[in-house]
Amino acid sequence: MLYHPENANTHSGSDRAPRLLDEVRRVLRVKHYSLRTEQAYLGWIRRFILANGKRHPREMGVVEVEGFLSQLAVQRQVAANTQNQALSALLFLYREVLAIELPWLDGVTRAKRPMRVPTVLSRDEVTRLLAQLDGRPRLLVSLLYGAGLRLMEALRLRVKDVDFERGEITVRDGKGAKDRHTMLPRSLIEPLRCELARVRQLHQADLQEGFGEVWLPHALARKYPAAPREFGWQYVFPAPRRSRDPRGGHERRHHFDDAMLSRALKRACREADIVKPVSAHTLRHSFATHLLESGSDIRTVQELLGHKDVKTTQIYTHVLNRGGQGVLSPLDR
Repeated sequence: MLYHPENANTHSGSDRAPRLLDEVRRVLRVKHYSLRTEQAYLGWIRRFILANGKRHPREMGVVEVEGFLSQLAVQRQVAANTQNQALSALLFLYREVLAIELPWLDGVTRAKRPMRVPTVLSRDEVTRLLAQLDGRPRLLVSLLYGAGLRLMEALRLRVKDVDFERGEITVRDGKGAKDRHTMLPRSLIEPLRCELARVRQLHQADLQEGFGEVWLPHALARKYPAAPREFGWQYVFPAPRRSRDPRGGHERRHHFDDAMLSRALKRACREADIVKPVSAHTLRHSFATHLLESGSDIRTVQELLGHKDVKTTQIYTHVLNRGGQGVLSPLDR
């Protein structure tokens, strides 16, 4: 039986059940998965169905799943992270949406992630990079490096979570759904105050035009109906223009576009003559390495980064001061 992933229903009969992908989307939102994860999972489930002649997933099993994952690895030669994401999407489909426990899925081999050392910029390279940036991209890059934030942690930062008096930033719902505190660099206090003054003006203009609501996670918008319009809940780095929320159709001001920051970062690296592959996460790697170089305790750095295990933080010791394991080469003696 042919099955169309968009148009066919999950069951036949007079009571029309929701389409499969609509049901996947609903369960993802009930469980508070991010929009990016939702889009990724839906994409993999759609590809899985189409790759197997549009058959319903209930009609498929270990042969089809292993064949699909093998095709990704052998024919398309995708990265290990990509293959594991596809497997996670199929696990979610069978367990959470179709309520089918398939013990053999636990035995499906996940692609082994290669162990790679992080790319780290020197202090001079960071200085040269920042010199090629201005405006909001410069402030964002400075915050990524100065506070060790992940990209989306910085972009989703709310006004209320910047504490100028205590000199700290509260990261809400970070990786692993954990909150944490990290430092607010003193050199960024005044630039951030100026940025928030601009954000306040932008928010006031939105309110006057009948808008001004910001997206709130989970059920907060229902619990605190006035919160979406309050200044404290607005993004520190809002988008230049309002846009429609794909989840509800409401016109809101989202946070700054990560693609715009990536383009600015790439251009700045080229102008600063930095040949290393640099992403937003490179700045977080550099933050950790430079703190350890300056003598900060590894447990403190672990807390600032929000690492669950100190072993994750220990990877940054590979470039402390003198390169390999921090020892002096016999040639230099």
